[in-house]
Amino acid sequence: MATDQFAKDLATGSYDLVVLDILRNRPAYGYEIVRRVFEQSRHTVLWRQTTVSRVLRHLETQGFVASQWRKAGKCRERKYYRLTVRGQRAWRTRRDQWHSFSTLLNTLLTDRAHLSASRNRRDRP
Repeated sequence: MATDQFAKDLATGSYDLVVLDILRNRPAYGYEIVRRVFEQSRHTVLWRQTTVSRVLRHLETQGFVASQWRKAGKCRERKYYRLTVRGQRAWRTRRDQWHSFSTLLNTLLTDRAHLSASRNRRDRP
């Protein structure tokens, strides 16, 4: 089944914000981010590791995240990412922009027939 380009563009445009949001409370490594997206989406969104790596590199280039290699228990070293101060500001700004835009879009896309019927019911004595 072919992916609808519009749906793909919407998803791609939200990757940075989703990763910033995941990192806002604590550092995480790439696979952990993939797993958290999958779990938080109720198992409907499964990112590839390459997608997350590309997003993290992009955010690091912008100075929104910083990385550090750390050994986790007996496991091999993992590259952990954390938000920088600049990244915290970017997360807050982008989250506010997302809320404003999605509220506006939902308002514009509300079913007009539903609104008219609702108004007519209120206007009756």
